[in-house]
Amino acid sequence: MDLFRSEPVAQPLAARLRPSNLDEYVGQEHLLARGKPLREALEQGALHSMIFWGPPGVGKTTLARLLAKFCDAHFETVSAVLAGVKEIRQAVEVAKQQAGQYGRRTILFVDEVHRFNKSQQDAFLPYVEDGTLLFIGATTENPSFELNNALLSRARVYVLKSLDEPALRKLVNRALTEERGLGKRNLRVGDEAFKMLMAAADGDGRRMLNFLENASDLAEDGSEIDVEMLQSLLGDSRRRFDKGGEAFYDQISALHKSVRGSNPDGALYWYARMLDGGCDPLYIARRVVRMASEDIGNADPRALSLCLAAWDVQERLGSPEGELAVAQAITYIACAPKSNAVYVGFKTALREAAEHGSLEVPLHLRNAPTKLMKQLGYGEEYRYAHDEPDAYAAGEDYFPEQLEPRQYYQPVPRGLELKIGEKLRHLAELDRNSPRQRRKP
Repeated sequence: MDLFRSEPVAQPLAARLRPSNLDEYVGQEHLLARGKPLREALEQGALHSMIFWGPPGVGKTTLARLLAKFCDAHFETVSAVLAGVKEIRQAVEVAKQQAGQYGRRTILFVDEVHRFNKSQQDAFLPYVEDGTLLFIGATTENPSFELNNALLSRARVYVLKSLDEPALRKLVNRALTEERGLGKRNLRVGDEAFKMLMAAADGDGRRMLNFLENASDLAEDGSEIDVEMLQSLLGDSRRRFDKGGEAFYDQISALHKSVRGSNPDGALYWYARMLDGGCDPLYIARRVVRMASEDIGNADPRALSLCLAAWDVQERLGSPEGELAVAQAITYIACAPKSNAVYVGFKTALREAAEHGSLEVPLHLRNAPTKLMKQLGYGEEYRYAHDEPDAYAAGEDYFPEQLEPRQYYQPVPRGLELKIGEKLRHLAELDRNSPRQRRKP
């Protein structure tokens, strides 16, 4: 008996079901359906370097392999997690041999290409440029931020989408019926169980097949994979949410824009999505405070206080009480009157402060705590507003002498800023009628 002999390890279900041609490929119809851009390029023989940008489990690697097969090109693959410039050069040598000996083009597929640094990304450029190889990179991160402009300019970016319900159902049906899948076992998946699988997969086909394979290990041949079985198997499967990644910033953007658009229901949905994905509630609480200043401002000053209070509750009590308080703040600011007047005014003031440099404070606006400073004119001619009619020094000038007075803050005709706007217009009229003349530089 050979003690060292072992049975070959079976491939995972997802690997066994890998499509052998483009017609078997599931999803990405916006790219591969008849008449769509990538399909057209393939059928016309106009293969080019490209970047596949999309979430995990949507078929980036599979599609790259199928493109190579479709075009009868040699396929080389490199993982940016493990490889470096040495491996890139080795792939280039293989590409040169394929071209010289067999007249075949080579596709170099780089998985997780965003993990390569600038010098590693630059190493591809000469060989992409001279046609030694066709480059296909796969990334889950936004190429605009993660890839060099030089590389982006030589490759076309294709966005791959999460798999929708019809695509996921097609994958499950193939897994249950094809012999290379689970076809021999005559298993079934009910509608409710499929919905649970789909929710846990969250658009990730590989994840869906892994869950299905794990469930099949617990099922008898000819039986149905039911909800109870999946509940014990799946537990608390989190949705896709990569803190600091594309999904993270997309969802906080959606929350902020829902608040700005006065849609409390959309805002609550994206808040719930972020919590469901594992986002730190304190991060959301901080961002909600920002929204109160940026998008509500003085149209409803109570919004800022309420958001600060919700942040405080979250810090003090945690979940779930704190999350409910943040939800209250989110719905309040979504329904509140909107004004970005403070935000716009402040940004403009910052820009002009930087543009005009270190303009001196006019003498009448300076304090004069010493005798010398008084002798130099500090504080001279300053008008104490409380001693003026209506506590307003009409015609007084509060800008540097070299800078004409500006109106950075322009209240909107909503909420409390209606009243603020009326007050400022009244004061401006007093200024116009004041005999006080602006000081000359």
